[in-house]
Amino acid sequence: MTIQKPTTERPIAPQQQADDVGLDTMLRPQRLAQFTGQERLKDNLRILIDAARGRSEPLDHVLFHGPPGLGKTTLAQVVANEMGANIRHTAGPAIEHSGDLAAILSNLRTGDILFIDEVHRLSRPVEEILYPAMEDFVLDLIVGKGPGAKNVRLKLPRFTAIGATTRLALMTAPLRARFGAVYRMDFYDQAAMETIVGRGARILEVPIVQDGMAEIARRARGTPRVALRLLRRVRDYAQVRSDGVITHETAVAALDLMEIDRLGLDDLDRRVLRTIVEKFGGGPVGLETIAASISEESDTIMDVVEPYLLQLGFLERTSRGRIATPHAYRHLGLPADRAPRPAQPALFAPDPESEP
Repeated sequence: MTIQKPTTERPIAPQQQADDVGLDTMLRPQRLAQFTGQERLKDNLRILIDAARGRSEPLDHVLFHGPPGLGKTTLAQVVANEMGANIRHTAGPAIEHSGDLAAILSNLRTGDILFIDEVHRLSRPVEEILYPAMEDFVLDLIVGKGPGAKNVRLKLPRFTAIGATTRLALMTAPLRARFGAVYRMDFYDQAAMETIVGRGARILEVPIVQDGMAEIARRARGTPRVALRLLRRVRDYAQVRSDGVITHETAVAALDLMEIDRLGLDDLDRRVLRTIVEKFGGGPVGLETIAASISEESDTIMDVVEPYLLQLGFLERTSRGRIATPHAYRHLGLPADRAPRPAQPALFAPDPESEP
């Protein structure tokens, strides 16, 4: 049995009792070479960054989209580090008025990066200020009121806007068009997840066995944020109820205690599936009806629950609503022939060993 031992790799010096926010920062890769997975995206980013550095120009505007927890914010910081640029973080909901964005833009310097998380939630007036800023690097302001009001155009330094969104369809077409590079982030495969868990364990100085690493990665639903959260909780379990080493048995016991099954489905995922199957005969049923039935926000179901269930082939989206597939019935321990109709082929087949 090989135990992975701690290493001295530390992007940020840890504190003795760091909270989860501090740990998240510490566990994030700081360079493109440290970033695991998303190989095609990384290749495109390398070309983009090398070309910009070769011309001594700021990077073109970049948009990352995909389910939450896949590393969009981390990649924005990585890009800033690779470009040697300062990065300013903000979020769509935080910019309530056009004056807020004008204040941010006027404080940028040449080559700076403005990262806007949840960029799809920018208001229309704010977007109108952002359009000329991204395209022509100018800031249009209205000075005064009434008949005496006049338009003032201020020159801005060349900067890079990096946007991140989980809801690309909610972005307006003019805003999407102003990003020169648009990249989708997908769920990570098992090998990449194991690498991420292993790196996290080294940074946290947690002894871990390969089988334990694989078990955490398997139940992390292809999402690095989930994997690192589970790693921290399994570390706690190993410290309190074991000898501090994360073995396969320790990982299984800890994750079972957290009610995370072998495919990574948690209580909320199973509640959504059971609601569709048991209350609505397998569907079709609308998203709002599902949300009302389990007292959960529809946005949470759409952004957090559905992408992975769709990836597993447990759920289908149709014009009439959501439908549970035979895979979902089998995973819940129900006869698959009760499913409303045959499902489309899953992107990857569930592990037979994970079926009850």
